[in-house]
Amino acid sequence: MAGRTALQARRSKGIQTFLHVRFDSALRVWYPANVLEGLAVHPQVRWILRCQFLVTLAAAILAGLAAGLDAAVSAVLGGGIAMASAFAYAWRALRPSGQMAVDARKAFNAQVAGEAYKFAVSLVLFALVFKTYEQLAALPLFLAYAATIVVYWMALLRQQ
Repeated sequence: MAGRTALQARRSKGIQTFLHVRFDSALRVWYPANVLEGLAVHPQVRWILRCQFLVTLAAAILAGLAAGLDAAVSAVLGGGIAMASAFAYAWRALRPSGQMAVDARKAFNAQVAGEAYKFAVSLVLFALVFKTYEQLAALPLFLAYAATIVVYWMALLRQQ
C-alpha cells in the first residue's frame, strides 16, 4: 500500500512512470503518455514514420543484395538518420503549448525550431556514423537517406 501511495504522489507532482500509457479510441492506438502526449497519435506523423521505416527496410534489402552486409547496414543507418531527424522535427514542432494554434507567431516559431532540431540531429548522427562505422558504404547511406526524406514530400501530396 505504501508503494502505491508513493506512485500516486509522484504522478500528482507531474512525474509519470515509463509504463503510464493512454489509449486513443478514435485512432485505436496505445501510446506512452509521458513521452509524446498528443504527438504519437497524430495520423500524419504516424504515416510518415511508418513509410520512412518501410523505405529504409527496402533500401537495406536492395543494398544488401547488391553490395553485401556493410551496404545494407549503411542503408539502415542512412534511413535511421532520416527517421530520427523526422522524429525530432515532429517532437519539437508539434508539441502542444497553450494557445499555439491561435497565435500564428508561436506556431511559426515552433516550426522553425523543429527544422533546427531536425538539422542538428542530422548533423550529429552523420558525424557519429562517419566517425564510428569503419566499413561504411557512403552511396547506400546517402541513397537511403535521400529516399527516406522523399517521404516528406509524399506526405505533402497525401490527402487525409
